[in-house]
Amino acid sequence: MTSVAIKDQVEVAVRAALTQVLPAELADADPVVRRSDHADFQANGALAVAKDVGRSPRSIAQDLIVGLPRYGAEVSGPGFVNLTVADDVVWRAVACRATDDRLGVSSPRSGERVVVDYSAPNVAKQMHVGHLRSSVIGDALVRVFDHLGSDVTRQNHIGDWGTQFGMLIRYLDEHPEVDWQGQGVETMSALDSLYKVARTEFEADAAFADRSRARVIALQAGDDRTVATWRDLVAESEKAFEAVYARLGILLDDGDFDGESRYNRSLPGVVDELLAAGIASESDGAVVAFTDDVNGPDGAPTPLIIRKKDGGYGYAATDLATIRLRVDEYRADRILYVVDTRQALHFRMVFNVARRAGWLPVKVHAEHVQFGTVLGTDGRPFKTRAGKTVRLADLLDDAETAVRGILQEREHGFTQSEVDSVVRAAGVAAVKYADLNNTRTKDYVFDVDQMVATTGNTGVYLQYAHARVCSILRRATGDSAVAGSDAEIRVDETLPLHPAERALGLILDGFEQALRDVTDTLEPHRLCGYLYDLATAFTRFYDACPVVKAEGATRSNRLALCALTERTLAVGLDLLGIPAPERM
Repeated sequence: MTSVAIKDQVEVAVRAALTQVLPAELADADPVVRRSDHADFQANGALAVAKDVGRSPRSIAQDLIVGLPRYGAEVSGPGFVNLTVADDVVWRAVACRATDDRLGVSSPRSGERVVVDYSAPNVAKQMHVGHLRSSVIGDALVRVFDHLGSDVTRQNHIGDWGTQFGMLIRYLDEHPEVDWQGQGVETMSALDSLYKVARTEFEADAAFADRSRARVIALQAGDDRTVATWRDLVAESEKAFEAVYARLGILLDDGDFDGESRYNRSLPGVVDELLAAGIASESDGAVVAFTDDVNGPDGAPTPLIIRKKDGGYGYAATDLATIRLRVDEYRADRILYVVDTRQALHFRMVFNVARRAGWLPVKVHAEHVQFGTVLGTDGRPFKTRAGKTVRLADLLDDAETAVRGILQEREHGFTQSEVDSVVRAAGVAAVKYADLNNTRTKDYVFDVDQMVATTGNTGVYLQYAHARVCSILRRATGDSAVAGSDAEIRVDETLPLHPAERALGLILDGFEQALRDVTDTLEPHRLCGYLYDLATAFTRFYDACPVVKAEGATRSNRLALCALTERTLAVGLDLLGIPAPERM
């Protein structure tokens, strides 16, 4: 049996038929095959080449279908070709995927090295709603790239260096009565508050500001006492970050932290090389670089500040240093920066400078994976009622509270520990899916009541769909296992397909294409859409095609569809970083 997707098989056949119809110079024309509401697939290649051939699309299509006798090919409209695959082709694909450990998904990106820079919270500050999108989008991309065979390096470029640490360390030094360590989850709250107090004093007291700047110099010089306090701040912060990641189901761990401090010693060399190459220049005491066609509102060229007037380094210097490391040490083929849309100009200029300096070779693709803002139900950036930034942990708390409320309103038969487990899983699904299901470049509204709905296009609905399939399989097999072993899956390829079986089988066959779409476009919402379509198709299938009460080969074939749906939903949700409970 073959694991080649049915759509790929159809494309090969249509391409071969086009070769017989078109002039030799157009032999490689794209057959433009896609799923269709009017047939299994539709080939629109005739429309794409008609002008070059000098013939009407319909006449080309009429010739084309002669070479496609196995697909019930018919011409529609101005030159569309509708194609229907044989029933045994669909059943063969179901059988192959149902008995394959990877559901028939290949590793098309094998050998590719991808570095993904995401999340990036700041030391001594709590993770908040502003870190949500980078964390969940970046993590989904990491999972899908890895699943398709890429060698993925995760990097969490945390803010652990700069003036703010001199300020905070100085404040802690002058207030030894403050006990901020060892407070568990509240440690970051304490540090966040202390940072704000220190900031206020920094801005109001010139003497304190001078002492803070001196502490920055001490930190940069490696003063033992200052460095020791800084390390404590970093260590406590990293523990707090990891706790949030564990709760949210984010893969990042202590081995992925890639702080700004790592690059501190290399920054002078970055500046010197850019000056020597004539890419950067001094301007009013600062070192800057310019990019063609990047101008401010007044028409003047916009500078990329690499070293500031006071001798400190801008974000550009650190980002340039990270590019060098990721190209030279990690041998990256592709570098993804999952950062909000507001930084688009910054990355455009950084990539431009790195290319001109030779640090970012043409063969290496550096991409800014932009995303929009999380909004409240009032359509404004999401804040607390007091106008403060919302903590990431609070978002999960709100989602879990809403899920618990739904469970309390219905009979479920769960023990308290099982309720807690379901609440945690559904809370994560609600928050992450609501984010991932949106086109990442657009803003979206954080509406917890809508997110936890068990109907409609939500993560919780997909979890319920998966649990429902598990329940059907348990009832059908009389076993506590979700499904029988692969050896128990039997598919009779000679049986005719019910329309609902056909629709479900063809959607299941498109799993790898959905994953490829994610890596090609860097848009996780494409996988979300696929999983929702799959869950919807399964519901229609189950409503139209009895499974438990069916008999013989029909029952066996339908169980195979159920088992394949369950595994595809589970794997798909996992690639989004969402758990797939067997009971909900």
